[in-house]
Amino acid sequence: MSEGAAADTVTGRATAVSGALAQFTAEERAQVLALRRALHVAPELSWQEHGTQRTLRAALEAAGITAIREVAGTGLVATIPGTDPTAPIIALRGDIDALPIAEETGLPFASTHPGVMHACGHDLHAAWTVAAGILLAKAPAPGTVHLVLQPAEEVGEGAARMLASGALDGVRAIFGGHVDWRFPVGEVVATDGAIAASTDTFEVVFHGRGGHGARPQDARDPIVALAAFVMEVQTLVSRRLDPGLPGVVSVTIAEAGSAANVIPERARVAGTIRATTPAARTLLCDGVRAVAESVAALHGVRAECTLSEGTPPLLNAPVAAACARAAVREVMGESALTALPTANMGGEDFAFYTERMPGCFLRIGTLGEGRSAAGVHTPRFDPDETALFIGGAVLAACARVASAPGSVFTTGTVR
Repeated sequence: MSEGAAADTVTGRATAVSGALAQFTAEERAQVLALRRALHVAPELSWQEHGTQRTLRAALEAAGITAIREVAGTGLVATIPGTDPTAPIIALRGDIDALPIAEETGLPFASTHPGVMHACGHDLHAAWTVAAGILLAKAPAPGTVHLVLQPAEEVGEGAARMLASGALDGVRAIFGGHVDWRFPVGEVVATDGAIAASTDTFEVVFHGRGGHGARPQDARDPIVALAAFVMEVQTLVSRRLDPGLPGVVSVTIAEAGSAANVIPERARVAGTIRATTPAARTLLCDGVRAVAESVAALHGVRAECTLSEGTPPLLNAPVAAACARAAVREVMGESALTALPTANMGGEDFAFYTERMPGCFLRIGTLGEGRSAAGVHTPRFDPDETALFIGGAVLAACARVASAPGSVFTTGTVR
């Protein structure tokens, strides 16, 4: 990139950021910043977010939002009435749980809960959802908006519990976002299609017949079967999956034996399966079981294969992504929009929402000039707090665009 082009890019980002900041008064910005820091200093693990719930309720009430329900134990749904009772209901989601990581940022508001940290940015997600509520409370969208403050994303359980509660019944579209340290502040990803992968896991136990290591002919060695499985299972991605589709089968646990001269009775292997389409997910999961059984038969042992279903692939609906892009343009300008450089094989339980209704999950840049580039799920993750106001302003605009007269969500069934 030439020096001139680089300068234009920096100028464009600054303009985009100023567009988001301008949506808030100085007092509102101070409130949102204080909320984020209060959440960061007191992080709580999945299903333990009682203090977080109280803090968020207080922040909503301070913004004049009083229609608040406790949902799924430690979650909240706050409702902001729209100006048109016939307009579609829109949901904005922010997750609220933290991770079992000891913080090493050295921040003055670092975690005071030993071994627990907001290392995935959920403190920002929760705070920018409240920030969106602040904007919508003073200038409502056409449609009613539910602010969904969801627990237990890190264990992949919270979204399903929120849906099961019925709190999102009647919602026509849902929007959410995630901090992304790979993009500078002022850039937002709002693309169609796959934005995160499914997160299934597998465990295979090979049951053989133990024996003396010096007399393998008298045994049925499960370790040999394990080794063959580890090699053969890689061909699912390299030879069974369409090369145009991202996919991962990673073996992350392999264990067997207790003595150098003993062939054990059993050997265990486990790992993760990632895919970005439902069909690819089925192919890989079925393939892991088939490989385990065929390898076991070949080596004269028995395979006990367990597949545990995780979150589904997260697919942004084109109609919802189009609304999100329009919202970004409205708040920040065209230059703020960017795209993922590669497929994201991480998981996100927002996918449970998009299985039920059209939705768009944004990636919001948090890399600030001169800040650490440490990524999420690390003890030094330190996102630029300016992203709070980008997330809040863009999500509020998503609600307005999606529920506006003439929106695709005002008529018919949309996917």
